[in-house]
Amino acid sequence: MPVKSVSTPKFTFRFLLPKYWPVWLGMAILYVISWLPFSMILRVGKGVGYLLQILAKKRVAVARRNIELTFPQWNKEKKEAVLKANIERTGIALFETAMGWWWPGWRVKKHIEIEGFEHVEKVLSSGKGLFGLALHNVNLEFACRAIGYRQPSIGFYRKHNNPLVDYLQYHGRSRSNKYMIDKRNAKAFIQAMNQGELCLYLPDQDYGAAQSIFVPFGGVEKTATTTATLMFAERANCVPMLVTSMYTNTGYKIKFFPAIEYFADNNIDAALTQLNKDILSIVELQPESYLWMHKRFKTRPEEAPESLYERLK
Repeated sequence: MPVKSVSTPKFTFRFLLPKYWPVWLGMAILYVISWLPFSMILRVGKGVGYLLQILAKKRVAVARRNIELTFPQWNKEKKEAVLKANIERTGIALFETAMGWWWPGWRVKKHIEIEGFEHVEKVLSSGKGLFGLALHNVNLEFACRAIGYRQPSIGFYRKHNNPLVDYLQYHGRSRSNKYMIDKRNAKAFIQAMNQGELCLYLPDQDYGAAQSIFVPFGGVEKTATTTATLMFAERANCVPMLVTSMYTNTGYKIKFFPAIEYFADNNIDAALTQLNKDILSIVELQPESYLWMHKRFKTRPEEAPESLYERLK
């Protein structure tokens, strides 16, 4: 039975109307910059990162707060150094999206290396699906394109509010991968894994209290952690495995880690606590790559409802 995927957005002539001209202009600028030499793209991206410090002060404050909460053992100098590098990487991420959408295959392959792919091959050769638990790094858009050249994958998709951006986003993400599933269609996601596919999921985001429990993540003792990770692992014929994307001197490294074996042997609290520990240990390999500008600790437990982001400057 075929998996019910997201309907492919179609080009329509209404995209040529004046209301869409600003989008076309912005995309054209990104497209042109994406064709610069890679070293120049990095320099332009770092310049955008500098502007973020001026124009997105609240987001920078969120990133600083997240780093402080997650790594209370770090000294102030290290926290600020990681924050500065993360802002630069976030500026570069704007162009990494363009690279992921529009770079030709040969150029993507030139700048990537993949480590640990033998773990992927072992799972898929057994006939099971691979439940890829991807860290939400700022370069994830490009990383997903890169993964597709070794093993075309499937992921959840959130439709963009702007129809033109949605059209460009969907087709950009589909260039080396198979298809996408609506983020609310858990049944189709499980079905895809049952058919032996590599499916990618983000287990390290705040999805709200309804589908989460509160377990430690770094220095935050009660962090909303989605239980859907265990639900997918239990219901699908799959093997869970962490995957991350990191910067190198020549581009990017996609790293697959050995299969996770402790989900079935632990209760939900213990399993997700260990998962968060594993995610954090991977984050620490290159903390400047992580998406710190997202309010990871926004959802709070009933017994401690106070926001961790009050009075940010």
